[in-house]
Amino acid sequence: MCSLILVKINGQITGIIIGITIFFLLLFINPFHFSQNANVVLSVAVLMIMWWIIDCVPNPVVALLPLIIFPLFSITTIKEITKAYSDPVVFLFMGGFFIGIAIEKWNLHKRLALNIIKLTGTNGNNIIIGFIISTAFLSLWLSNTATTMMMYPIAISMIHIVSNQSNSEQDIKNFSMVLMLSIAYSSNFAIGTIIGTPTNIAYINYIEEKFNYEIGFLDWMKLFIPLTIILMFLLYWIMVKLVYPNNIKSSPESKKFMNEELKNLQKISKPELRVGVVFLTIISCWIFKDAINYYQQFIKLDDTNIALIGAVSLFIIPSGKKENQKHIMLLDWKDADKMAWGILLLFGGGIAIANALESQNLMQKAGMYMSEIGVQHIFILMLIITTFSVFFSELISNVAQVMVLSPVVTSLAISLKLDPLLLGIPMTIGASCASMLPMSTPPNSIVYASNLIKMKSMLKIGFILNVSSIVIIALYCYFIQPLIHWRVIK
Repeated sequence: MCSLILVKINGQITGIIIGITIFFLLLFINPFHFSQNANVVLSVAVLMIMWWIIDCVPNPVVALLPLIIFPLFSITTIKEITKAYSDPVVFLFMGGFFIGIAIEKWNLHKRLALNIIKLTGTNGNNIIIGFIISTAFLSLWLSNTATTMMMYPIAISMIHIVSNQSNSEQDIKNFSMVLMLSIAYSSNFAIGTIIGTPTNIAYINYIEEKFNYEIGFLDWMKLFIPLTIILMFLLYWIMVKLVYPNNIKSSPESKKFMNEELKNLQKISKPELRVGVVFLTIISCWIFKDAINYYQQFIKLDDTNIALIGAVSLFIIPSGKKENQKHIMLLDWKDADKMAWGILLLFGGGIAIANALESQNLMQKAGMYMSEIGVQHIFILMLIITTFSVFFSELISNVAQVMVLSPVVTSLAISLKLDPLLLGIPMTIGASCASMLPMSTPPNSIVYASNLIKMKSMLKIGFILNVSSIVIIALYCYFIQPLIHWRVIK
């Protein structure tokens, strides 16, 4: 045990030294003969990417580097750089996190999931379908990580029930592994809403900042809910039918477990009902925001203030319960301990480095260089970019990846006289589909920690899913995306 800890510590120190060494080499050698400011920005970007890949320093801490280095080298002022960390997208995600915390606090997620699974049935395959549907539905509105954490204990309980039945050991192993993976992958693949995954928010925010072009919440849903459904069918077919089938039949014990869990929840409580009303109201506002703004001029809604209205309301709406004669609100500030503050910092750091790279014209140069590779056909470009995005996000935070690659892909599209969305959207969606490694996404890490998944099995099924999702995303974006007539460049 001690030797493993020492190896890990030594690996971390080695990674830190490697990153710092490359940073100073780029800084002093300036191999690309950029201006001083551009070279500093490039050096910082490489250092951040190296540390994100090696994972030797916590990702949110790495995201703070622009705050330190850019003012030191007079790239920008501390006042200016901090604007990236208070970007509207940061508060949009914060609001979404608070809503997810409230849903988890009052067990609304469990009621939704158990009822969906009850409808699908309790044999092995149907249980997996139920978990895929319920997890994907929740992940469309909540953070991937929060959704996986919510579903994890329900899945563990279900595995325990199935393991006590008279099934073969191999069937139980396959069922257990696939059930855990289905939670992670369906959380990751729920790209059907703007808030379904942080990569969507990151890219849409970049497009809005650069082109003053807003992609509507409902427009995104109309285009990518069908793709989400396709990816869920793919997920089920590959895992259950192709790679790891199980022959677990429906049993009285499984049905009894589901009924007991629902019975334990009893009648829907006042806090659940009130959280549910807030949740549905926020979703409705996101969907019908454009219509609301069109038919009245008194207020103007956007995705961020809708999320924040929902979050703040949770702290001021009584739950219907009292403690020591005091009303208990739907959320209390102590619940903020569960907030993923690190993700918010990661967003800020990604925006800061992307803005700096763009301000120094480094992204334009990268795009021009990539345009010289000679590939002109749009579908081939989509396939290459999606492939790079999927496999690169196995190694680096997908949010950070989208922050860094959005300007590069945009510059490439412009240099080839293409609309940036044609290449940027496949890159963004692909970043959510990394399935091979535990460290690829937080949901992958959560389910891998269950010790029910072997690394070689995850690599095998993940590679098949990666390749399949690359092809489907590229084909879908090539044939279907143009039908929506999104264009940031007329």
